[in-house]
Amino acid sequence: MSENFPDYVDVDYEDGDGEDPEDYPHIQDKIEKAIEVTREGLEEYENPAVMWTGGKDSTLTLYFIKEVADRFDLEVPPAVFIDHYQHFDEIHDFVDHWADEWDLEVIYARNEDVGEYVDEHDLEPGDDIEIDELSEHNQHHVENILEYEEDTFPFLLDTYVGNHLLKTVALNDALEEHDIDGVISGVRWDEQEARADETFFSPRHDPDIYPPHDRIQPILQFDEAAVWDAFWNFVVPDTVENFPEEGHVPQSDDDLPEGVEQEDIPISPKYFAGFRSLGSEVSTEKSDEDPAWLQDLEGTTERAGRAQDKEDLMERLRDLGYM
Repeated sequence: MSENFPDYVDVDYEDGDGEDPEDYPHIQDKIEKAIEVTREGLEEYENPAVMWTGGKDSTLTLYFIKEVADRFDLEVPPAVFIDHYQHFDEIHDFVDHWADEWDLEVIYARNEDVGEYVDEHDLEPGDDIEIDELSEHNQHHVENILEYEEDTFPFLLDTYVGNHLLKTVALNDALEEHDIDGVISGVRWDEQEARADETFFSPRHDPDIYPPHDRIQPILQFDEAAVWDAFWNFVVPDTVENFPEEGHVPQSDDDLPEGVEQEDIPISPKYFAGFRSLGSEVSTEKSDEDPAWLQDLEGTTERAGRAQDKEDLMERLRDLGYM
């Protein structure tokens, strides 16, 4: 363990090593493990926070946090929302609504230097950003950490430089500012190849790359189908008034129980509209017309609607602190 990391943390960094979703064959197995990891995360770390994108995985993780905190008399940590300036408007609306509904403290992590440059020059996604006009902090990341040799980079989230500055740098700055020692995130083994070897408690202790912290990952064992199973049979019946206790899987956006509206449900409307994975507004497309949970989850790729140039760089981005 790094000298810079608190010695009060005592977790098993090998928990989950070599496992995959098949080691948790039933939804109850997955839920019990999520509760176990979440409780340990809330108890072991003094300043934890949960990553919340407004997507299904991070919202499911947030649900487990709320349930565990209530059951074991623990505090709900703040949620960190990375505002990368290229979100769908519906994502902002969803996060604002449910933060208010669930009485959450939200930390909005932004690379404000890049944001101010974009505003000052009235840039659109894809327009070039002059590196030498950014702060020394951002120039250091581009030139010394990424070893990027061009004079400009495009204002696009799903590129090597754009993703690092708009998401990773914004996140690391927030971790440092708020002295966060444990980041609870909703990554899954099956979602992306670069995440397949993660463990439930994953150290990030190199101070030359990020503020030393741990990643706590309670839903690694869920696959995409299990996430939706959990939502429609547990999360939504638990949290939505007038929703059947036995669960109900809607076949369309208007196939909801009497007295229930789409905005009553803690699931982004983008999933009802056919998106399976939510990225930036300019580089994410819906994968079908059917709601996400009714699509061919076994025979098609969950992140096919995401920009593939960033997907191909995922391993390098994660080495730099990306989720």
